[in-house]
Amino acid sequence: MASRLLSLLLVLSIAGCGYTTGSLLPPKYKKIAVQPFQNKVSFTDENIQGVYVPVLETNVRSAIIDRFLFDGNLHIADPDKADLILNGNLLAIAQDDLRQDVNQNVQEYRIRIIVSLSLTDTATGKVLWTEPSFTGETTYFLTGSQAESQSAAIDAALTDLATRVVERTVENW
Repeated sequence: MASRLLSLLLVLSIAGCGYTTGSLLPPKYKKIAVQPFQNKVSFTDENIQGVYVPVLETNVRSAIIDRFLFDGNLHIADPDKADLILNGNLLAIAQDDLRQDVNQNVQEYRIRIIVSLSLTDTATGKVLWTEPSFTGETTYFLTGSQAESQSAAIDAALTDLATRVVERTVENW
C-alpha cells in the first residue's frame, strides 16, 4: 500500500512539472486599457532609414489590442475600469538593407517598428515596468519565391511587436 501511494505521489509530482502556456499575471489583474500611441517618429534623424507609414501609431495600438483579445489573459477595458494601463509612443520605423546582389541591388530588407512602453497599475499608480526601446521586426525579400510587399512586411512586424508586448505583459512577472 505504501509503495502504491509513493508511486502515485511520484507520478503526480512529475506530471505537475513542465511547460505551461498560462499567464503569470497576479490574479488581481483582469483588465487592461491600451492608450492611443503618440507618434514621436523623427524623419530628420540621419541614422535611421525611415519609412513613412500613415497612421502607424493607430495600427500599432490596434495590433496590440487584437493580440490581447487573441491571448485572452487580460480583457480590454476603458481606462477608468481597467486594472492596468499600457501607454506607448511610436519612436521609429526603420528599414535596413540586409542582402544585395552582385550589382548592389537590395534583395532583402529588415523592417523594425520601435516603441517605448510603460505599464501602470491603476489602483496604486505605480509603474510596473517600462521599455524605452521595444522592437517588433521582420525581414522580407523583394524577388524570388519568398518575395512580399513592404506593406505585408510592415503587417508582419506589427504582429511581431504586438506578440512581444503581450508576452512582456502577461509572462514577465
